[in-house]
Amino acid sequence: MESEAMANSPKEISRRRWVSWLLGTSLGATLLAFAYPILRYLVPPEASEPSLTEFELDIKASDIAPNSGRIVPLGGKPVLLFRTASGELRALTAKCTHLDCTVQYRAERSDIWCACHNGTYDLKGQNVSGPPPRPLTPLEVINRGEKIVLKRV
Repeated sequence: MESEAMANSPKEISRRRWVSWLLGTSLGATLLAFAYPILRYLVPPEASEPSLTEFELDIKASDIAPNSGRIVPLGGKPVLLFRTASGELRALTAKCTHLDCTVQYRAERSDIWCACHNGTYDLKGQNVSGPPPRPLTPLEVINRGEKIVLKRV
């Protein structure tokens, strides 16, 4: 009988150890599953995308006729790119500072107009009349050959 007890003893110990190990790792994995999102929130990863200050547009400078304008997307936001009657190429953010409506260039009046509440801006983006409380943000236009590059001021 002693030999039978001795023979079962190592099996019981190994089973016990296996169950203890299984329960311990399960508990550890559960704690890690709760702690990981909290740690990722407290210590965010480094930004992998550089902050861009220059944007190259897909349109050519010759595509913009004098005294005309067009809306171009820039990082998911609209930008008003226009050429004045004198031939100068300019760019402004195309969101009205009143209620974020998209503004447009009016060639007949040589101004920038928001159709939502009849707000107007001059060609430098300064608010002239209507409800807009602030001017539009200007962007620097750089001609690199036929390519147009916009730069935040």
